[in-house]
Amino acid sequence: MQRLAIGKATSCDTDQDSLVIGSDQVCVIDDKIVGKPLDRENAIKQLLAQSGKTITFYTGLAVHNTATNHTEVGFDTFEVHFRDLTLEQIERYVDREEPFYCAGSFKSEGMGICLFNKLAGKDPNTLVGLPLIDLIDMLQKQGFEVL
Repeated sequence: MQRLAIGKATSCDTDQDSLVIGSDQVCVIDDKIVGKPLDRENAIKQLLAQSGKTITFYTGLAVHNTATNHTEVGFDTFEVHFRDLTLEQIERYVDREEPFYCAGSFKSEGMGICLFNKLAGKDPNTLVGLPLIDLIDMLQKQGFEVL
């Protein structure tokens, strides 16, 4: 995920001096990377596999300075503890939110929060794909003052 974040941050073609942000995220359950489900059937399968378990998100982050060609790189982790869910609960959730293009088959910023009994990590923004606390640190290292 760090490699993809770097690729995103450094692929911007610009003549201006800029700071370009790239991020990428993977979801891991039972030591396997879980991709985006892409359809209803796969979303239901993923959520059934996650029911009652803890999954981990790894989010890579890169800030590329086009003026200096320097890239700050890092990553953050975030754990999601799932409730024990029934097939009916999962189907209702998937039909309501259609999380087909979301890592882990849920949208934590919406009804997906109902699927969890605990969240653990230093920055809740990591779960939606952009660890803002780390981003602020990286921007400051590049000389950009956020405040």
